[in-house]
Amino acid sequence: MKTFDTAAYISMLRELTEQGNEVSVAVKGGSMTPFLADQRDTIFFRKPDSPLTVGQIVFYQRPNGQFVVHRICKIRNGQLYIVGDAQQEVEGPVSPDQVFARVTRIRRKNKIIGPGDFWWEFFEHIWIHVIPLRRTIMRTYAFVTRFRHKM
Repeated sequence: MKTFDTAAYISMLRELTEQGNEVSVAVKGGSMTPFLADQRDTIFFRKPDSPLTVGQIVFYQRPNGQFVVHRICKIRNGQLYIVGDAQQEVEGPVSPDQVFARVTRIRRKNKIIGPGDFWWEFFEHIWIHVIPLRRTIMRTYAFVTRFRHKM
C-alpha cells in the first residue's frame, strides 16, 4: 500500500489548475452526499474563469490548511458562505481568494454529469435552498429505500 502527503498532492493539483488544466480526483468523505459518494465518484475541476455563483461546487482551502469541496449557498458583501450537500451548518465567510477551483463536471455512478443534467441542476438550484430540511428529507428517503428493498 502506498501512502502520500495529501497536502502536497492537493498542492500539485492546485498548481495544475493555475496552469489552466482541468484535473480530477476521487471523492473522499461524505459531506457532499447524496450528490457525491465517498470513493464512488470523481470530481473534475479547474480554475474559475468567471465569477462564482450560488449553487456552484468549489474547491477551497480553509485557514487551517485543510482542503474542502463544498457548494456555495450564499454570497454576501463579496464573501462566500459554503455548505456540503449532507450538511446543515453553513461555513463562512470564506474569501473568494481561498477558492482555487470550481467543479466543472463529475463522474457519478460511472456516468459523466455536468451543467444541464437533471441531477446537477437539482442540487445546484433546489437542494441548496432546502438546507434546514435536508436531515428530514434524507431520513425519509433512507426509510422509503429500506422499505422498498424489504418488499
